[in-house]
Amino acid sequence: MSRSSPLPVLLPFRLPAATPARPHLFLARFGLREAALLVLAMLLLPALAMAQAGQAQFSIVGTILQWTPLIARGFALNILISFLAMATGTVAGTFLGLCQISLIPPVRTSSWLVTQFFRNAPWLVLLFYCMLLLPFQIRIGGWVIPLPDWIKATFGLALPVMANMSELVRGAIQSIPYGQWESAEALAFTRRQTLWMIILPQCVKRMLPPWMNLYAILAVATPLCSIVGVNEAMTLTGDALAAIGRHEMLVPMYLYLLSWFFIYCYPIARATVALERRFSVAG
Repeated sequence: MSRSSPLPVLLPFRLPAATPARPHLFLARFGLREAALLVLAMLLLPALAMAQAGQAQFSIVGTILQWTPLIARGFALNILISFLAMATGTVAGTFLGLCQISLIPPVRTSSWLVTQFFRNAPWLVLLFYCMLLLPFQIRIGGWVIPLPDWIKATFGLALPVMANMSELVRGAIQSIPYGQWESAEALAFTRRQTLWMIILPQCVKRMLPPWMNLYAILAVATPLCSIVGVNEAMTLTGDALAAIGRHEMLVPMYLYLLSWFFIYCYPIARATVALERRFSVAG
């Protein structure tokens, strides 16, 4: 064999690179056009079904438009409840999550128990407890402050949000590499300074996408308040159906209400996916 001819060499076997998991691939491909078509289908499908049954289509659409201001007023209450419950749960959950990483064993254990209790409790049961146990009014000196039903329902929804937010804070803090703590300790930072100046600023981008997802879940859970007597969108839609007295309007009215929640929550889901891509942490 001549020296110029290369010797046959068997190259080592290389496994193909694993494709990274994309749990939100379907949601990312689901664009605004597809969302608009889905909403249009939800609105037109019941009308077409009623038209085939002999009911005039314009009467269904006209009836829905007639009751839209009432449903919009109830939907505004849903949004208000979701905002207040999310704000209250975020503040309380952040404090509870910081307590879960406390160096004091009783504080750490008690905060963990509170988190696990409210995190695994049914939301509807918490709503009933708050509606039954909280007073109708509070007396502070000579002042009497009423507690409407929607405020008590807001407090009931804030409890599970607090527990889930506590887990988000604890998980985000523990995901920060321990070298950050050691570096801060080498620079003579106290534990409080390390948390507020180094650790928590890095946790914000990790907590933001799941925090937005938690709010979307809370927003679609606000119709549970109708079971405990709050006059939100679900309750007012039922009142409208009772006033109309037409059984064929049941499906169109509730699909119309569903489209309101979809239009409100779908942009939040899209923003969550975008933030997950932007703030993704390389493994």
